[in-house]
Amino acid sequence: MEVALRATVVGRARTLRAAVLWVALIGLCSARTAHAQAGPPYITNDPGTPGNGNWEINLGFMPTISRGDSSYQLPQIDLNFGLGERIQLTYEVPFVLHMDGTTTSGWGNGFPGIKWRFFDQGEDGWALSTFPQIETGAGLLAQERAIGSPGPRLLLPVEAAKKIGPIELDVEAGYFFPRHGAARGERILGLVIGHEFTRRLELDAEIYDDHAIDVPPQGTTWDIGGRYKLSRSFIALFMAGRSLTGSSDGEPQFMSYLGIQILLSDYGLRLGGEP
Repeated sequence: MEVALRATVVGRARTLRAAVLWVALIGLCSARTAHAQAGPPYITNDPGTPGNGNWEINLGFMPTISRGDSSYQLPQIDLNFGLGERIQLTYEVPFVLHMDGTTTSGWGNGFPGIKWRFFDQGEDGWALSTFPQIETGAGLLAQERAIGSPGPRLLLPVEAAKKIGPIELDVEAGYFFPRHGAARGERILGLVIGHEFTRRLELDAEIYDDHAIDVPPQGTTWDIGGRYKLSRSFIALFMAGRSLTGSSDGEPQFMSYLGIQILLSDYGLRLGGEP
């Protein structure tokens, strides 16, 4: 009974800590002009699209580290193409290096998808999108090496962005429908808030919650990161954070992201001096 009581207290403390962080993020930029944009280097997505005929290519390195079990996505590839002004075609896939006493590597699960911004009130209004993606199944060897999972399964999320006074929020909520033969789905919820300090530098904070229905633990993470515009075509991406709830064995996980965003128009690199 004492063990059960202790587990209940710990669970409630973690829930309270997550709630406090949500509130803190909402108030983070309350007195400043904010410019938040989800998408890489963050887990949360936003309603933005590259524009007709334009490419947005994100190439990153993303380690996730806990005691005795670490994985490294190198590279993490995220390809996006604008089909019209409100539609984005996407393909994401990581090459994973997994270390848990032994070292294995290979391609993980792919995520082809299509984003549609179905509602847009302009710069100061609401923007809403949906971004269905299919998580493809990894090969048997990748599954045996713990660098991929079986599939396929469908992710159906909704993204929203809105300026509230000087603050711009990006929120995503979605649901992974269970793969064939699986009993439970998985829901996601993410929030990004940030501030554009200069024309080149943007810093953001994110909290993200990923939870398989009726199965502990609840995967809540928080992180801070940003973007630095090297030019109109190249943007440096960076992020670092940690889990709030720990992994299945109770160990906290630390994660980061370091990468480059490449912007291409239908005639090549976007040209110009100032970003």
